Amino acid sequence: MSVSRRSTLMGIGAGIGALAMPGLVRAEAASAHVVVVGGGFGGATAARYLRRLNPEMKITLIEPATSFVTCPFSNLYLGGLRDWASIGHGFDGLRAAGINVIHATAEQIDGAARRVILSDGQSLDYDRLILSPGIDFRWDALAGYDEAAAEIVPHAWKAGPQTQALKAQLEAMEDGGLFVMSITDGAFRCPPGPYERASMVAHYLKTHKPRSKVLLLDSKDTFSKQALFQQGWEALYGGMIEWVSLTNDGQVLRVDAAAREVETTFGTRHRADVLNVVPPQKAGWIAERAGVTDQTGWVPVKGNTFESMLVPDIHVVGDATIAAPMPKSGFCANAQAKVAVAAISADLAGRAPPPASFANTCYSLIGPDWGISVAGVYAADGDAIIEIPDSGGVSPIDADAHFRKAEAEYGAGWYASITADIWGRS
Repeated sequence: MSVSRRSTLMGIGAGIGALAMPGLVRAEAASAHVVVVGGGFGGATAARYLRRLNPEMKITLIEPATSFVTCPFSNLYLGGLRDWASIGHGFDGLRAAGINVIHATAEQIDGAARRVILSDGQSLDYDRLILSPGIDFRWDALAGYDEAAAEIVPHAWKAGPQTQALKAQLEAMEDGGLFVMSITDGAFRCPPGPYERASMVAHYLKTHKPRSKVLLLDSKDTFSKQALFQQGWEALYGGMIEWVSLTNDGQVLRVDAAAREVETTFGTRHRADVLNVVPPQKAGWIAERAGVTDQTGWVPVKGNTFESMLVPDIHVVGDATIAAPMPKSGFCANAQAKVAVAAISADLAGRAPPPASFANTCYSLIGPDWGISVAGVYAADGDAIIEIPDSGGVSPIDADAHFRKAEAEYGAGWYASITADIWGRS
């Protein structure tokens, strides 16, 4: 994808983010109480933009963590290109904007009564609820891999202690060791994420333990930005990274956490020095308790408002939703939150929601100066979401070093700007 097309896409995203709707706010909005559950890319964006559109509205954000650690750029921490503090974001900026931030867990949601019960015993009544619960794991879906096993063999697919545990295991691994990653199929957070992680682990190993290897056991035959990743792997890491597809016996069926061993479909066993399992996923557990998930474990939503298909007055944004063709990315969560905010603000003002449109760019880093990306533009079509034809694309396969370095810089710039926009000074 050309730099000029990327500039156009970023301009579209900025236009969406502006949400300029003068005169929208009415007394109903000013007196309403909106509760937001989840302080990540979706939830914190929703709280921030609700305040911008509705200066008098009562807004409460529920988030157990006092510092939100982002999955985006956590792979760079594993690779040694970021320190821990750089991917954590506090909530003082949201408090300064007049948002009531409560560090607790939402334990129960009563959609009929419009009430949220918190882990600290508080009960909050709401007029509208925005859920951004992220993901949880299907602990019964992969034999041998449960919560106890994850303490030994980390997934690190929720950034935080798991990420630090995986980094510590990499640092303790002997030179010449084997890093094995098991990659799930189906819907999961950040489709390019496993392959960026492999890249960053390879960068760390090439720098500190150059005789080591990376083995990717994949439950799929293709993956996002595949040709670009594989080109970068060959150029930067030679034969250090091996990818095994589904057809070639890449699907892991069983995990032995104590032995750090996995078994694939054909009965092949792989023993790792460091084993990283990306397990099957579903919407964050509070979504199920709220009654907004369907049989897939994810949340069906109306594309033009991101209101739940199953429970009125609850809007769900981010990774927990069924929003294909939009991927489960931080960029998308941010865009979806703005659409939900616009819809809620319009509804409280007695107006129809504005037409919904979205932009997304997923940046991935293969090496310190080797960035790639995939972008798309989407719109609501009734309750569905469609991708605008010929609106996006991926980085060109034949780009030169200057282009790859620029992509890496664009990714860093995106992260700096979006986190400042969402969390502000922390």
